[in-house]
Amino acid sequence: MSATELLAPIAPVAREHAASHDESATFPSEAMSAIRAHGLLGLLVPVEYGGLGADLATFVGVAAGLAAHCLSTAQIWAMHCFQVDAIARHGTPELRDALLPRVAAGEVYISSVTSERGRKADLFSAGTPLHADGDRLLIERSAPVVTGGEHADGYLITMRAAPDAAESEVSLVYADRGDLQTEITSDWHSLGVRGTASIGMTLKGSVPRYHVVGAPGRFAEVARESMVPLSHLGWSACWLGTARGALAEVVRAQARGARSDLEYARIGRVRVSLELVSAYLTRMREEVERARADGASLSGSQVRLQLNTLKIAASELTFQAVNDLIQIAGLRTGYLRNSPIPLERHFRDLRSASLNHANDALLVGVGVLSMLDRSVTLI
Repeated sequence: MSATELLAPIAPVAREHAASHDESATFPSEAMSAIRAHGLLGLLVPVEYGGLGADLATFVGVAAGLAAHCLSTAQIWAMHCFQVDAIARHGTPELRDALLPRVAAGEVYISSVTSERGRKADLFSAGTPLHADGDRLLIERSAPVVTGGEHADGYLITMRAAPDAAESEVSLVYADRGDLQTEITSDWHSLGVRGTASIGMTLKGSVPRYHVVGAPGRFAEVARESMVPLSHLGWSACWLGTARGALAEVVRAQARGARSDLEYARIGRVRVSLELVSAYLTRMREEVERARADGASLSGSQVRLQLNTLKIAASELTFQAVNDLIQIAGLRTGYLRNSPIPLERHFRDLRSASLNHANDALLVGVGVLSMLDRSVTLI
């Protein structure tokens, strides 16, 4: 099925409830129920486990299409897909057999636990260690931001591989909600993407050893081959979908009546920005697909530089596009919260894009990798 067909029963639900969940900063339960019911939790689950086994083009298309109606719902779903891809590609056979059919059946929504209290945002290090207890691993973890955490059925958690391991030796561990005691430690009063309900949590429990995803202490490999490529593709698709949807609504609203050259130029500038993001997103999606088809690694400096560039460009250009659309639409249509075109919500939502896996840190990485490429090999 195409992305459009997959979205047909879900997009109207997301759109109907987007404003109310933004207003109340609550989880978009109606849209997520529709996603569960129509099999989209299993979009990236291989067909042998009962999933849709979709390709990355479909993943990107669904993310963008859903984000045109509700960015919070789209990001929640896309982040779940990042976790599923990691498990499908790097999980143990026992974990895949036990978990993936449940995901495909709509029973398990997986949230990510990678943030850690008192530490800078560094995906590749962890302070809290796993402890071994026979054939089980003990988890005691605190995280300041867990997207959809209160509503998740399972969690992928980064932890230091062992008490005597270096902080760079990070393990990725799956835990069912039933294996954990959870407590909400902070709520989510954000400027935008308020429906993501990205609360603070503590999680305590134990899991079988086979719930480690990838080799113990080797989370960096899982991240570079799966979670980072999928996150940059998925987030960029979400942001592009929101901005594209906003442009479509503004163009329809502005279609009647005479337009000045200035208005045409402003619309043209927005269109150019979105075309550039779309082209780079498509190119990088094809690059990831090609590498996976060939069994090639995605950990090379060139592809890492380009994936970081995609995230930076998409986050900045889509936010600027919506900012420009507010100027085009004017005070009444563009700025008011009760406008029929929710540009004000899109503006607040997209302001988070450059902070989500912060652009400043990614730019440092791009700069370091650029110094290794003296010939400046461009995409």
